[in-house]
This record gives sequence, structure tokens and C-alpha cells, in this order.
Amino acid sequence: MRESTTTIATGDGQELHVYRWAPDDQPKAVVQLQHGLAEHAGRYRRFAEALTGAGYLVYAPDARGSGRSAGNGYGDWGADGWPGWVDDVARLNARIRRDEPDLPLGLFGHSMGSFATQHFLLDHAGDVDAVVLSGSTEVGWLVPVLDSDEPADLSTFNAPFEHRTGYEWLSRDEAEVDAYVADPACGWEAPPLPGIGTLAAAADPDRVAAVRDDLPMLIVSGSDDPLAQGGAAIEVLAERYRTAGLTHVETQVYPGGRHELLNEINRGEVTADVLAFLDRTLTTG
Repeated sequence: MRESTTTIATGDGQELHVYRWAPDDQPKAVVQLQHGLAEHAGRYRRFAEALTGAGYLVYAPDARGSGRSAGNGYGDWGADGWPGWVDDVARLNARIRRDEPDLPLGLFGHSMGSFATQHFLLDHAGDVDAVVLSGSTEVGWLVPVLDSDEPADLSTFNAPFEHRTGYEWLSRDEAEVDAYVADPACGWEAPPLPGIGTLAAAADPDRVAAVRDDLPMLIVSGSDDPLAQGGAAIEVLAERYRTAGLTHVETQVYPGGRHELLNEINRGEVTADVLAFLDRTLTTG
């Protein structure tokens, strides 16, 4: 895997740091990877190694206020807030399309990145060829939780689990949890995100109806991910897209899995399933 970096400018004057992970040979497709809240794209190198090993080119930004994009500190959402975050997905997507006009493009969004993906698809479903949502949920119930004047305390998701670090909800793999806790670019207290209420549009059936019917989608989750609500929220999400007319929506809920499936004890299985989906939808034929 060959690693390089680039930057893209946001609409409100920020600069996003973007990793570009390339296979040794000519890529067969591109994966745009959007990470979650209070983490960064560098955590996805292992997944990128699997993707590039399978022939995919990967673009992965540190989202606004995160990782190396956090020029003024973690959680600096900029003047455009959440709508800016969604627009950042579109700007990187357009950049990839310019750089790699002949390659199919898949979009992988995890957690907050999956919510940005859901929001992005309302107006840009024609700009991607396949979508994977990981650690996601039906956002109708979540928006009022996120749209608060108080900082987001991610450790509250740990209530159903043993309390060794406060982040056991992320994975059953203690080494992965410890690495997250030890990383100063992870787990920081996220300030309120201006404009997050607009995410409710992703739960509006009339808006979701604009997503093109032939867009392939895979939704992966762990049964013990607090956001999945035992898998029920995943089925509600999938059914929303199916009702809107999408004809290729797959779900996979892994028994016992927690929030970060790519860092779970069965991550090999999850990665293989995601690769198989991408191969079927981006490269077959």
C-alpha cells in the first residue's frame, strides 16, 4: 500500500487533511471513507490495507474538527457546522471524480460518517456507485439526542457494558479499546454541532424518495451496538430505503458485535463481507 496525503478546502475556509491509500497496481475502483465522531481517518489504515490489497484506491479525510484537520482544536466545527460536514463529503467526492473519472466509486461511512452519508445521498445519490453504512442507525430518534446545547458524552453509550475504561461499547477487543483511549485524537468531548437538526431530513420519506432506486447499499452493524437498538434500528433504516424504492439494500447484523466492527474480534469476517459487497457492486462485469 502506498500512502500519500492531500488537502481540500471547505466552503467556510477550513482545510481538510485527506489520506490517499493506493494499491501497488492499477486500481479497479475507489472507496471514499468517512469516519465517525471524535476519531480520525488514520485509524482506518488496517482496513485500507485490505482494500488496497484487493485492488481499491482509498481516499479518507480527517473530518472537520477531527484529526489533522482540527487546526483550531478538536471539535471546531467551523461556521457551517453540520451542513458544512455534509458539504465536505460532496467536495471530496467531486475531487475524487475529477482525479479518477474512469473508476467506479463506493462510499463507506462509519457512525457520524454514516449519518453524513445518509444526508449526502439526499442530493448526491447519483455521484456514488455503491454505499456501505457501518455503525449506523435510523436517525429519526437520534437527531433530538444530538441536537443539544450540551457537549456530546460518548461514554454514556457504555451503560450496558462492563466499565473498565468507559469505552467498552466500541469493541469486545480490549486492545482496540485501549488504543482508542490512549489516542489523544480520540474520545474528546464533542461540543454541540450547529445545524445538526437538518440531519432530520434523512428520516423524511419524501426526501429519501429522491435517492436513486438502483443504488446498491449494505448496512452492517453489531447486535450489541447501542445505536442499533438490538438490530431493530437497522431494520427500520433498511426498510426506509426499500420503501423509497431502492431495490438492492442488504443488512448484516453480527451477533455480539459492538460499535466499531472494523476493530471487533470478528473484524476479518466483517472486512471480507464488505469487500465481497464492493466486488459485486463496483467491479463485477
